[in-house]
Amino acid sequence: MAYIHNTIVDLKQSSPAQSEFYQAVEEVLESISPILDSNLNYQQQAIIQRMVEPERQIMFRVPWVDDSGNIQVNKGYRVEFNSALGPYKGGLRFHPSVNASIIKFLGFEQIFKNALTGLPIGGGKGGANFNPKGRSDNEVMRFCQSFMNELYRHIGPTTDVPAGDIGVGAREIGYMFGQYKRLTGRYDGVLTGKSLLWGGSLVRKEATGYGAVYFADHMLNARGESLQGQRCLVSGSGNVAIYAMEKLYQLGATPICCSDSSGTLYHQEGIDLKLVKQIKEQQRGSLIEYLNNHPDAVYTPTSDYPADGHAIWRYQADAAFPCATQNELTEADAETLLDNGCKTVSEGANMPSAQKAVDLFIQSSIAYGPGKAVNAGGVATSQLEMAQNASMQSWSFEQVDQKLQQIMKNIFITTIDTAREFGQPNNLVLGANIAGFRRVAHAMIEQGVV
Repeated sequence: MAYIHNTIVDLKQSSPAQSEFYQAVEEVLESISPILDSNLNYQQQAIIQRMVEPERQIMFRVPWVDDSGNIQVNKGYRVEFNSALGPYKGGLRFHPSVNASIIKFLGFEQIFKNALTGLPIGGGKGGANFNPKGRSDNEVMRFCQSFMNELYRHIGPTTDVPAGDIGVGAREIGYMFGQYKRLTGRYDGVLTGKSLLWGGSLVRKEATGYGAVYFADHMLNARGESLQGQRCLVSGSGNVAIYAMEKLYQLGATPICCSDSSGTLYHQEGIDLKLVKQIKEQQRGSLIEYLNNHPDAVYTPTSDYPADGHAIWRYQADAAFPCATQNELTEADAETLLDNGCKTVSEGANMPSAQKAVDLFIQSSIAYGPGKAVNAGGVATSQLEMAQNASMQSWSFEQVDQKLQQIMKNIFITTIDTAREFGQPNNLVLGANIAGFRRVAHAMIEQGVV
């Protein structure tokens, strides 16, 4: 429709050269066109024009000194996208690929993901083009302290509460929190993903991976099936992938693949999760080290990936869990998955499937769960950490996991009910986008033109 087309044209003019951001916006706006057609009030209130523009964008330099005494300079970002439902909430990503387009696509997705949880949190995202890999603890500490020297001015427990993302774990959160406390003199619940020693929540590191598997199980249960006995491909080897594999084993499935930036690991008998945790969480090493203990496994270096996709999606399996990064699953990968009999795709990462791959999944009517619904368990548990901080309480693992399970069930029900409402019961992309959009749009209308 012209309204959507004109909004995207204007966006490309005002925010040039941001392809990932355009991709995220186009995917959402095209899928919500049925509700825009049926409710002219959204157009009269200029909801989508207001929604695609962040309320605030902060960009800053991050100077720091490495262990050799050399001055390094990185670029930092925090995009506070939409606060209609509550304080901005979304992770910080430290990775060389970070730029304005990446951060804005992630922040835009976060608006709808957070809305789907039903919790009072708005959407935001941030990070820096800093690579913590290969850096000493002292270098990471100095970078995090410099990063927080600017960020602290813009965040707070009822304003903006960042969390971790790629490259930002408990170590980085700890260094940033310490600097925030030093600068402000306050012990606030201003970051989530904290250590359990000083305000963190149980289940937080497991939450995104667990949630992705819970969502997949709900999709299959709705079809009279389950994950029991299924062989699964899981990309990535960070928190999301590791704990997706852990929950898959707990539910009777077998993960046979995982990956990192260097390559793909395939183990026909099933991934040795204890060993992967040791390599990635303790040694911070490469998955190729897995072969030292399991020479029967197969490791494919990134340089040997097929030109039109990725090695991990070329193995035969029942279910796929993209848990690494954006656009990691191409149209050719999707075709191969479907040809190999894959019946379930549950996205643990943000926008991991290229748009043509998404179109194929929807057309094939497999159980396909989009990232903004599937991986919402992470931010939901971050909000549960905020609730514990605000009430000065600490909940048990079982309490938090039960709340997570209920949230993921509610997200699935909301998503599939909305898809059915619009006559497309197999299109959970449409269901997730419309459900999230409606909640945010109505809050924006009720709060006036701000």
